[in-house]
Amino acid sequence: MKTIENLQEILEKEFKWFHQHPELSLEEYETTRRIKEILKRENIEILDVPLKTGVVAVIRGQESGPVVAIRGDIDALPVYEETNLSYKSEVDGKMHACGHDYHLTSIIGTTLLLRDNADKIKGTVKLVFQPAEEVFAGALQIMESGVLDDVELIFGIHCTINFPVGTVGIREGSVSAAVDRFKIELKGFGTHAAHPELGKDPIVAGSALVNSLQTIVSRNIDPFSVGLVSITHFSAGNTWNVIPEKAFIEGTVRTLDKEQRKFIKERVIDMTKYISSTYQVNPEIEWITGPPAANNDKKWSEFAKKVALDRKLAVEPSSDTLGGEDFAFYQEKIKGVFIHIGTDESYPNHHPKFKINPKALSLTSEFLSDLLIKVTNEIRKGGENKK
Repeated sequence: MKTIENLQEILEKEFKWFHQHPELSLEEYETTRRIKEILKRENIEILDVPLKTGVVAVIRGQESGPVVAIRGDIDALPVYEETNLSYKSEVDGKMHACGHDYHLTSIIGTTLLLRDNADKIKGTVKLVFQPAEEVFAGALQIMESGVLDDVELIFGIHCTINFPVGTVGIREGSVSAAVDRFKIELKGFGTHAAHPELGKDPIVAGSALVNSLQTIVSRNIDPFSVGLVSITHFSAGNTWNVIPEKAFIEGTVRTLDKEQRKFIKERVIDMTKYISSTYQVNPEIEWITGPPAANNDKKWSEFAKKVALDRKLAVEPSSDTLGGEDFAFYQEKIKGVFIHIGTDESYPNHHPKFKINPKALSLTSEFLSDLLIKVTNEIRKGGENKK
């Protein structure tokens, strides 16, 4: 396989630019412009996809065959960077605190290597630079555009601080959780704090509800299964001597099982209604359904492990997490594998001092390009054997 002599140097330069110029979800205009500029300079074909932000490129092999894809996300977070990096964010309040700058730069490197090895590709590879992963909107936009309708296998990557550079995390089955969000407003009746009997106190009702919601997992769910309910926002009132009219509660549910996901939602809604009735307040519930659990295909997870081992990379099972990932939306329609790639120990993702070891860049690009080439060959070989 041909490699680019100064690939690491090229990628580090671009990675630092992307890190210095973070953009939030659905606002990745300069990021998109820069990606397109690089791809056009390198004579990479860019597909005409109706996206405001994000890019889909394609490398066509010299022989017909399957269409596969690789996805890297491109959006940043509303975080004030606190690292001492020479290339730290130049935008106040915005930071690539989840490694998406590393993801997209690695996919650029993968694209260049695939271009230089197109004669080995038995089919077509689509390279997705996806916007808005952090708000779980980008994958749906890509899917709705139809650009992946002919894709039969898709891969995704994410950095991890749990492994050193040179180690990848791959396992079959669930590698992220289904993510749901809920908002609850409790409408009571405001009154003077000295005369609570004249009002309907939403703070007392809300406190009872918060405590009760915590029992869904501890008392309603099999202890050997996985589920989580977290209350992350509780607000009410604005002064010391007034019982307010309203209280607001917000939180998230994380699950791995479809039936459990449905059950917890039902319990949250039922508890809210019953407790509101007990305290004589009126509830309004908004349920925001996020992505399902990412679920890696068994066959292709094993294939990816073999490619990694052949490249002398260490392979470990992906770490357990109840974090969410909109790559799961792709997996609802397309077989897929989501791979975690070690980028060395750091502060955790979304922390102001989070950072990536850039040494992972060319290593990742070389692994992914090799994987995608071998995947097209393997799928085509399987198709030919069926004939």
